[in-house]
Amino acid sequence: MDRIFNQATLQLRQHISHFAPLTDNEWEALMPSLSITPLKRQQYFAQQGVVASQIGFVTEGLFRQFYTKDGDERTTYFFLEDQLVGAYMSCITNRPSPVTIEALSEATCLTFPYSVLQTLFEQYPGWQLFGRRLAEYIMVALEERMAGLLLLSPEERYLDLLEGDQKNLLQRVPQHYIANYLGITPVSLSRIRHRISQK
Repeated sequence: MDRIFNQATLQLRQHISHFAPLTDNEWEALMPSLSITPLKRQQYFAQQGVVASQIGFVTEGLFRQFYTKDGDERTTYFFLEDQLVGAYMSCITNRPSPVTIEALSEATCLTFPYSVLQTLFEQYPGWQLFGRRLAEYIMVALEERMAGLLLLSPEERYLDLLEGDQKNLLQRVPQHYIANYLGITPVSLSRIRHRISQK
């Protein structure tokens, strides 16, 4: 377990360094709050209607984020290895989460309380820079997602996924979830895939 923990913390620090460099002192301030959290397939990392408090860094596995309305699920995002995962709105507002985050496979996360992150933001300039750049990154991702849903056709959205950074999702995620994420039926997705393969 120590080897898994050490490897996970190294991965997390490398990930954070893409946003902001941390001094050893700044990094060490987070270390006591880190823990390894294994999840089984279909286990929830966050659940709609429940206040979320944890942020995770995915070291292994795949997660789906979705809203549920009148029994109908709407997939909004997938989290892969080397990504931070969490119900941020709930963590920030301390209100029940509007989303569920579910493991689509057996998974492992390095987790820590969001409250600890808030304290680090206030105490250390490196963490403050990380927080700002992370917020900017999330804002850009949300705007890109919204623009795609409003401005692109279902086929264009599929092509974006096929050619983008997360194209390996198509091999790892069941097709009915991909269709749900694109806002179409599985039958429509099958037709789109057929048309593209004929070109």
